[in-house]
Amino acid sequence: MAQSTNEVQKSDHVHHHHYAEFAKIPNRAQVRRNPLEGDSDAVAAGRKLFAQHCAGCHGKTAQGGRKAPSLQAEEVQQATPGTLFWILSNGVVRKGTPVWSKLPEPQRWQIVTFLKSLRSAAGSPEVSLPNTTKPTKLHGSSRIRRGLKRSSSGRR
Repeated sequence: MAQSTNEVQKSDHVHHHHYAEFAKIPNRAQVRRNPLEGDSDAVAAGRKLFAQHCAGCHGKTAQGGRKAPSLQAEEVQQATPGTLFWILSNGVVRKGTPVWSKLPEPQRWQIVTFLKSLRSAAGSPEVSLPNTTKPTKLHGSSRIRRGLKRSSSGRR
């Protein structure tokens, strides 16, 4: 069952200090473009990765909870893809967000793509995530790898 809007707002209030971390992200990271933006395959792959790696803390519908903030919150949805990628890659360890830099870069961008897709699903009562317990290797298509090479060449 989906959380009510009131419950999500209470959860967001409890975790509001997490969103303040967005302002601390280096500018060069904030402006990074998502090479998978608009790719429906990346949204689907990101949804699976989210279920495997993130739902345990952020909730199966990304609504947040006691352990972690809502990723449906306006602060997250307004954040740049580069900001979300930086948070995924570097974590906010003192706030409990782990470092996910061991996930291959294409997978981190897939999670970002999925998170940004939640904005369009915000009117939906519940975001559907797969019921999966086995890790899925998702390396991305050649289009994804080409996009990543283009976006990272000379921009580090």
